[in-house]
Amino acid sequence: MDAEMRSAAYPSPALSAPRWSPEGPSAGAMRADRQPADSGFRIRLMGHEDLAFVVAEHLRHFPDGFFARLGPKFLTAYDRTYLTGPDARAYIAEVNGQLVGFIIGGIDPAAHRRHVLHEHGRGLLLRALGSLCLQPRLALHFLRTRLVRYGRKLIPNRGAQQTSVLGHIGVTAVLDYVVVVEHARGRGIGERLIARFVKDATDAGCVRVTLVTAAEGGAGPYYEQHGWLHQGEIRRSEGRLLLAYDFPLRDG
Repeated sequence: MDAEMRSAAYPSPALSAPRWSPEGPSAGAMRADRQPADSGFRIRLMGHEDLAFVVAEHLRHFPDGFFARLGPKFLTAYDRTYLTGPDARAYIAEVNGQLVGFIIGGIDPAAHRRHVLHEHGRGLLLRALGSLCLQPRLALHFLRTRLVRYGRKLIPNRGAQQTSVLGHIGVTAVLDYVVVVEHARGRGIGERLIARFVKDATDAGCVRVTLVTAAEGGAGPYYEQHGWLHQGEIRRSEGRLLLAYDFPLRDG
């Protein structure tokens, strides 16, 4: 549960770790009013009918993630939680009716995690256990690197539940995944997807948006060009090095 585990199992960034597709979007100002070169472009809410596309692209771009290694059935069930949770956001980018990208994240990751556990926890657990039973090496990796950490994060946090009545003021939103299909890159589509998520986080009263990207071959330079602030490095239990970035939404 990497970027995946961050929104559903971690109080800070999502269930695992948010990442950008290998190439990333083209450089340019991250403005919500910038139009891609394509006519017929639009961003819309993700629906259940889009999950096959989202899961296929997720597996194509992030095959080494823990959730991806649990298989497409688990990943489909997990991605579906972003469609049912009020504290999550999931958008699809289209050009002339063709799906060309998506973005998912949590406006309030802790609240979304509680929603996932309450509404989908049993189903996700059964699917994960079934997959781990068929993959002994992955199961051993889970026991060694994630069991204790996930267990701590899955314990209900009464304090967080009580403060949730205050809304999203002061909350850090987490951008989990952004993907633009290869043939549609370089048209500003990624910028528009990110801008849409940032606008939602701003409207909700969040103080910042955070994400991580791979240290090698990731999109760190792109984010820095667009005003994201490098916050440091994260070394995952499997040895993978990630860079953390914040995008401030409010002064101070």
